[in-house]
This record gives sequence, structure tokens and C-alpha cells, in this order.
Amino acid sequence: MWRCILLIVACVYTAQTCPCVRRNFGNDRIVCVCNATYCDNTQISNITGNGSYLRYTSSQDGLRLEKTQGDFVKEWTADLNSFQIDPDTTYQSIEGFGGAFSDAAILNIKTLSSDTQENLMRSYFTTAGSNYYFARVPIGSTDSSIRPYTYDDHSGDVGLERFSLAVEDLLYRIPLMKKAQEMNPEIKFLSAAWTAPPWMRTNHNYTGYGFLEEKYYQVYADYLVKYLNKYEDYGLKMWAISTGNEPYVGTLNLSHYGSMGWLPSDLGKWVANNFGPTIRKSKHKRTLILTYDDERTILDTFVDKMFENELARNYTAGLAIHGYADTVVPTSVLDEIMRRYPEKFLIVTEFSTVTSQRGNVISSLGSWSYGEYYVLDIIQNLKNWVIGWVDWSLAADEYGGPDWRQNFVGASIIVNSEADEFYKQPMYYAIAHFSKFITPGSVRVGLTGGKELVKAAAFKTPKNEIVVVMYNNCSAQQDVIISDKERGQIRLQLPAKSIHTIMYK
Repeated sequence: MWRCILLIVACVYTAQTCPCVRRNFGNDRIVCVCNATYCDNTQISNITGNGSYLRYTSSQDGLRLEKTQGDFVKEWTADLNSFQIDPDTTYQSIEGFGGAFSDAAILNIKTLSSDTQENLMRSYFTTAGSNYYFARVPIGSTDSSIRPYTYDDHSGDVGLERFSLAVEDLLYRIPLMKKAQEMNPEIKFLSAAWTAPPWMRTNHNYTGYGFLEEKYYQVYADYLVKYLNKYEDYGLKMWAISTGNEPYVGTLNLSHYGSMGWLPSDLGKWVANNFGPTIRKSKHKRTLILTYDDERTILDTFVDKMFENELARNYTAGLAIHGYADTVVPTSVLDEIMRRYPEKFLIVTEFSTVTSQRGNVISSLGSWSYGEYYVLDIIQNLKNWVIGWVDWSLAADEYGGPDWRQNFVGASIIVNSEADEFYKQPMYYAIAHFSKFITPGSVRVGLTGGKELVKAAAFKTPKNEIVVVMYNNCSAQQDVIISDKERGQIRLQLPAKSIHTIMYK
């Protein structure tokens, strides 16, 4: 007992790595428990010498960013499971990883004591934690809110004289965003609205089959700029703003989702004539415009039609995508869209585990399958031109909420406010295997060979370090070799269902 107490004290008051305090819910459903006085963290060690490497491992059987060190082997061995690093072949630059300050996240975080909140925020926004460089910020309510609202729910207020931020912004979101900014001054915020005020929509509702009425095109552009102004008043500038969350989903008459529909030609017209010019004439002219912000499903056809309007294409900097259809829509869509529009960048702005029934999050708490779901999606996207990957809610409660539309989803961190503690799920570590090591300005490099059962991607950081992330998707151990023509070979045993980040100079 005294040994455990001394370990906790040492981890609180020094900068050393602190191990996970595990809680097992059965069937390898493991979480790491954090509270006001203790939370695991991982300090990345410096690499000593050109002949050695570091490896960090998380696994289904309970390892969480476990560090080991090894040396390159100079004797060359050929193997079917051998990967070859080609650092001279480079692809896209990586800008970072992150999560969203949804209402579910901010309301849950604020139920914790101040010290536990501090540990949760450090878990995401410091180098000892996930080292997040992105945070998505909703404009008004989302499905993951306790109520529907916009910043001007006053019918006919075309002058936006009654525009005001919500309680959720002033008491919860803005203070937490400022805390994140203190922890990482280089953080980039990107924002998106789920809907315009209902009185601007054809169906006069927050959800359902509704579009922005054309007579309000300019009013809505002014509304979004007013939002940017308000947040900047609090010292929070937006790196990017989206044309709207899930415009395609909004055309499907799914009343349980809070997205506003856009036809691609209409969206192109609005960006070209209203939104683009209004942003560029404002003090936010350096704020990037993202578009699409939806699943891959019709990415190519939607963007092609929208970009028939050349002005809309010129105003748009990047294409935002969601990951919910990634297992059924091939990555060739991403390759093709980059071939057609090489001047744009791709960024994943939303991904989560999906459940529809309250309580499913409890029954799956700590499930490794969700961590696997995350790591495979991140590797797939990074290998196909994506520059950044952003999770959905930073936190949720034990039921996957709150959610006023009953669309309960999981999160990388689950908050138990009654016990004043939170649980880091396998998804948290899946993201951290990338976000902690692949810093902004890193580039993806060539990686060939290997068996299909081991998924991998390789990167070169601004510090001239090679980072390889691997996932053994097999239920048995896999032996692999990483070959570097300058350094030699790294020979590894990958336990069943395990994630590995390997670093070397």
C-alpha cells in the first residue's frame, strides 16, 4: 500500500512518466482511471545515438504507451513481414490531431472538481498527454447538447441586433478553450455550425429537411462573422471555419440529426457571393474556409458540382471529411479528389464510436475494439493525403451523452462526475500513438512491404526523427522487420492486437 502512495506522490510532483491505473470491466475491457490527485502521463524520452530506437506499445491485454528501447541490427535479413523505410519519398505535411469542445464535452468536464478538470485538460493539450494541436468548436448547439439553440433565435432579426453567445459558450466552452490555449499556445481552433437560426431555414426548424432561404444568404454570412468577432473578443481566433456540418445528411430528411441541408450548387453560390467575400472583407480574412464537412459518401460528386463555381473554389482552402463511412467507401475517393484539386487539403473533422441506445457506452466501457476502430481509421486516412484528424467530443458521460436528439456516442474520455474521476478509453491511446509523436510540420514518407495483417505508416518530424506507427490486427503475435538503408534493421515482436510507435534519428 505504501509503495502505491509513494508512486502517486512522485508522479504528482515530478515530470516523470506516470503509469496507468487500470480498471478492468471484464473481457479485456480496460480503462485508465484519473482523478484530482493522479493521472497517467507519458513523457517522451530523447533518442540517444543513431543506432538505437524507442518503442511505445499499447495492447488489448492492458499495455498503455509502454516504453522499450532497442538497437538496430546491421546483419540484413529478408522476411515476408519486412517493411522498408524510404525517407526520401515524401507526401503530405501533417498538421496535427485533436478533438471537439462539444456541449457534451464541456458540460461533463465542468462537473468535475477543478483539480480533476486540470488533469483531464492536461491529458489532451500538453506534451505529457495527447499533445493536441486542433480543437473543433461548434457554432451553436449540436446533437450533443442538452437543448437546441443558435445565437439569434429571434425571428426576423435580419440586423442581428439580438445576436448573443449562449450560456454554454460563456460559462463552459470559452474558459476551457482558453485553458487549452494556455497549455498549448499553438493550438488551432476550427469551427462549424450545425444549422442557421430556424427562422432562416425553409422548414423553420433546427432539424429535418430544411435549407437556408436565399433571401437570408447574406444575413447568415454576417451571422457567422459576428460569431468570429465575439470569440476573438475573448482572445480566441479561429484558424478555419466550415461552410456547415454535414450538408448532405441535411438533405436526407433525418429529423434526429441537427444538420442543415445544402445542395452543392447552392452552397457554391453562397460561398462565392456571400460567405467568401464577407470573410475576406472582415478582420478574419486569414481564417481558412473549409467545405463539405461530411462523410466520404458523395465527396467527389458534391465537390465537383460545388466547384463548378470558380469563385467558390478559390475561396475554399480545404475539404473537411467525417469518418463514419470510411469502412465502406474506398480511399480511392481521396486519391481522386486530390488529383482533381491538388491545391486543397483534406482534414478529418469528426469521428466517433456510434451507438443509438442509452447505456451502451457503459456496457462497452474500455472495449479494445473501439481503439482498433480508431487506429485503423487514422492510418487509412494519413496514408491517403489527410493532413489532420479530429475526434468528436473530448468527453462524454457514462451513457454517451448528453444528447438532446438521443444520438448517444462514446468518447475517448468518459466522465464519472459522482466519483469525481474520468476514464481514458483505448481510443484515447490509439490517437495518442499518433498525436504525441507526429508533430505539426512532419511529413509522411515512403513505407513499403509488410503483410496485410500489420497496418503501418511512416513519418519524418521537423526534428529529423523517423516515426513509424504500426497496428497488429491479428489475434496472434507477429514478427516484423523495419529496414532503413542508412541505419540497419529493427526486429520486433508485436503482441496480438497491439499498437506501436517506433522512433529513431
